[in-house]
Parts: sequence; structure tokens; C-alpha cells
Amino acid sequence: MKKKPILHRIRESRLFWPLVALGIIFAFDAIFEPGFFKIGILDCHLYGNLIDVINDGAPLMLVAIGMTMVIATGGIDLSVGAVIAISAALATVLINPALGNQLITNDILTKDATNTPLPIIVLVCLAAGTLCGLWNGWLVSRAKIQPMIATLVLMVAGRGIAQLITNGQIMTIYYTPYFVFGNGYILGLPVSVFIVAIVLVLVWIGARRTSLGLFVESVGINAKSTFYSGISDKNVKLLVYTLSGFCGGVAGLILSSYVHSTDANNIGLNYELDAILAVVLGGTLMSGGRFSLVASALGALVIWAFTISMYTIGVPSNALLAGKAALVLLVIVLYSDFTRRFMNRLFERKGSQHGATD
Repeated sequence: MKKKPILHRIRESRLFWPLVALGIIFAFDAIFEPGFFKIGILDCHLYGNLIDVINDGAPLMLVAIGMTMVIATGGIDLSVGAVIAISAALATVLINPALGNQLITNDILTKDATNTPLPIIVLVCLAAGTLCGLWNGWLVSRAKIQPMIATLVLMVAGRGIAQLITNGQIMTIYYTPYFVFGNGYILGLPVSVFIVAIVLVLVWIGARRTSLGLFVESVGINAKSTFYSGISDKNVKLLVYTLSGFCGGVAGLILSSYVHSTDANNIGLNYELDAILAVVLGGTLMSGGRFSLVASALGALVIWAFTISMYTIGVPSNALLAGKAALVLLVIVLYSDFTRRFMNRLFERKGSQHGATD
């Protein structure tokens, strides 16, 4: 079999368009804001816009990892923002001795202010996120409810649950050891980056070094044929939604740690939409099938690189949604059949000219 030209293989890679988009954004920054790439060292750790991109983008990358597996089965998870809120709310309530019934006072400054050990806080929050994902998976796989409707239930109810947990308060966190997830550093890099790397590697191993990834893609392409081939599509769907909930729980820990507070009404807001955009940027079709976890993580970085770039050049936050709309439109055009045919003709023409020259 004749091997495809290397340029054709590069273009067909799911990493191609996210890297192109990231390159365009950085080229824009190099022209209009050259200081964007400045990286300094403060208190033995790195800081700068590029560090902010990966640190601020870490929660979205986590959510995108779980969302990738869900979308690869032909599903969707609209509840990840609410799962983030529930996880963050539980963390603050476990830290606050008043358990949400009173405002936290400024004298709560040290680790002695809570009777709940940090590992217990982490485990409870991750368990809550996982249970939320399990609930979504049960509705989709066992109750046979459409994924959009099933996850919309928790999307609407989840923030109400988080409000009940926090007693409707915006709760500030003064528990110093908890700050390590969103503000800690290891070897000069944010701890959140290492958390994302661990989750990404573990999920990638499960998806690419076992048969799980093949099962997920098979369910996304044709769930009925997968069932008749002896694979339980119900269990596959249950697993991916549970994983999505777990990733949302981890993201909730990082976000609440980063901002030192939990506003159940706003934390993780619109993350489900950004995660879907990141997955689409990574080349995973909404209809399901083949997927790339690394490309989805890159898609999340593209979104945050775009966001921080807009802030850097002075675009107000209330106008950022218009910029994101333009980004969505660009993604739609890039992945359209028209663009694919145009690129194929362009590369074929170049290939024929190169062959004629030879």
C-alpha cells in the first residue's frame, strides 16, 4: 500500500488544527502584545501569561478529558459546570466548622480552623463528582433517557444543590493547605498542571492500552452493532459518564482552591459549553466515534490562550462572549466539508506539481 505524503498525514492528525489555532493566537500576541510571552521567576516559581494559560486552563482540560469520552460514545454532558459547583461547595462546607450556617470569619486562617483532614475533603469531593456522573450514566444507559435531557436535569438542579450546601452564601476559604491545588507549585510549575497530567495519562492508558477506547468508539459509531457483538454498550456509557463526573469533581477542587472561595451560582459557569468546544476543536465528532484526549486538552488550551489574549489587549469581559462566538464560527468553518475538500485539492495540486518537477 502506498503511504500517504507526510503533509497529508500531518493534516489528518487530530492535533493539527488545535496546534494551528494555538499558533495563530500566539502570532497575534507576538504582533500586538509582545510582552505576552514574558516569563519571570518569583519565589522559586514561574509566572507570566503563558503560565496563566496552563494554570487557568487546567480545570477546563480536566472537564474536556471526561467530555471527550462522553461525546465519543455519541452522548453529551451538560452538567459538568453544576458538578464543579457541588464539588467546590462540599469542599468549603467541610472546611468551614459552621457547616454553611454562618458566615466564615476572618480569624479562620490556619489549618487548625477545620476538623476535617485534607485527604477526607478531597475524597468526599471526588466521590460527590463521581456519584453525579454515575447518576447521569444511569439515566442514559439504564433509564434510556436522551443524554441532553438526562444531563440537563443535573445541570439545572446541581446549582440548587450547591446553593443548599453553602446555605446560599459566597463562602471564602482560609484553609491554607487547601490552596495547594490551585495555587501551589512543584518544580516551578503549577500543581494543577501535574494533576491534569496524571489524569490525562491514566485515562489515556485506559483508553489506548486496553480495549476500552475501542469499545467507546464502537458505541459511538453504532451502539446497536456493538451490543450484538457482545459488548455491553450500557456499561460503556455508564463508565464514561462516571469518568466525566469524576473529572468535574477534580476541576471543582482546583477552581475553588484557586479563587479561595465558592460561589455556587457562578463557579464553573458555562464550563460545559467551553468543554464541548474544546472537544470539537480536538477533532472529535459530536456524532461519536474516534477521539483524541491530547487534542481535546490542546483545545482547552486554545480557549484559554484566546481568553487571556483578549484580556491582555484590553477587551472587556462582557465583550468576551462575542469573541468566543467568533472562535466557534472559525471552528465550524475549519471542520466543514468545504474546508476539507479545499485542503484536499490544495495538497493534491501541490503534490502533482512536486511530482512533475521531480
